[in-house]
Amino acid sequence: MPAARRHLSKEAGMPEHNTLLAELGLDVPLHDELSQATERSFQRTIGSQQNRPKAMAYFDGVLHGAHGGRIAELVEARKAGRKVVGTFCVYVPEEVVMAVDAIPIALCGGSQFTVPFAEKTFPRDICPLVKSTLGMAFSKTCPYGPILDMMVGETTCDVKKKTWEILADPTFHVMEVPQKKEAIDIELWRRSVREFRDKTEEITGRKVEPGKLAASIKVMNAKRRALQRLGELRRSDPPPISGLDAVAVMQGALNDEPVRFTEHLNILNSELEQRVAAGISPFAKSAKRVMMSGCPSVMGNWKVHHLVESSGAAIVADETCTGSRYFENLVDETATDLDGQLSALADRYLKVNCSCFTPNFERLDAVKRMAGESAVDGVVQYVLQYCHTYNVEAMRVEGALKGIGKPSLKIVTDYSEEDTGQLRTRIEAFVEQLG
Repeated sequence: MPAARRHLSKEAGMPEHNTLLAELGLDVPLHDELSQATERSFQRTIGSQQNRPKAMAYFDGVLHGAHGGRIAELVEARKAGRKVVGTFCVYVPEEVVMAVDAIPIALCGGSQFTVPFAEKTFPRDICPLVKSTLGMAFSKTCPYGPILDMMVGETTCDVKKKTWEILADPTFHVMEVPQKKEAIDIELWRRSVREFRDKTEEITGRKVEPGKLAASIKVMNAKRRALQRLGELRRSDPPPISGLDAVAVMQGALNDEPVRFTEHLNILNSELEQRVAAGISPFAKSAKRVMMSGCPSVMGNWKVHHLVESSGAAIVADETCTGSRYFENLVDETATDLDGQLSALADRYLKVNCSCFTPNFERLDAVKRMAGESAVDGVVQYVLQYCHTYNVEAMRVEGALKGIGKPSLKIVTDYSEEDTGQLRTRIEAFVEQLG
């Protein structure tokens, strides 16, 4: 077994692990088909790259082990008395979950394979991320569902809000994310964070104590600092790592154990510093520099990043929830009392600039700032099909970028491969006209 995967202990597809999946109630043959489809996608995109950093082997292992060894880890943790909390959005404060010795895990699906299973029940014209996630549950190919003690939804999206009503049970909690950022909205969100604290205490039977919450805040801030360092290194000219590899790291950030993840990310960052000093890059010096902006690229979804970089551009920044929004702000660690800590947590998470907010000047400012800091030649606005808020807001983002002389291209797509030829033509034309 590759060294990068040893920490995961068991891989999907191995007889012993398939026995575990069967015990969890999964459709093992169908799950094997899903794993094979994901592996083909991985090899066609991330696996086909040249001149990758050696430390990426660990993060490849995280991706491969998401339905393998990571599941075995979580099952063992539950046997030891720990709870597992599934999340669907980066607004959920992971620190609160960790403070009650529970394990937060991201549940969003990025595979086209499971979309048809959701479309048997749900409308076809809704977000592919929601359909992929639900399809994993409906097809009995999601190994996380059977080991969850609690799920947390949020109100960032109309489709999600109505989906939570269908999935609702006593262990499903919905956080109220406000739609504005005025004083009344800040208070609403702080109350929502406290209600989430109460729910985690109820589910786990443990109390969120100031010392434990302070410790979890430090762990997550260390993780964010390591990701911020990765973001800074990506701005180098030429960048020492591809955008595909960077998004793979981010996908792993939502799944892996945080302390272990940070340790390996610091190893990767050290290697990237050496590559910068030596001028080593997976790209030619003349490659056009592109920033991705908009919807997240969750695990299994490498389509648009691959199309952009195989068209001759280098992705040097991601203004997404699988990019800068996840790590760009730290939690203030100065508060020592629980109320102050919870307020600091709420304030940090409300800085995530989702397109659900109105007005959303903060996101426009962030897009312009990132485009300038990364010295990009252009921006690809990635919009998942039927994601209306990002699709409409793309007009304002385009205008903001024009104001600083940065061209942009809006891509509206889903997880399927049916439109890749058309998208490649548009992306190649965009890259050719940059600079």
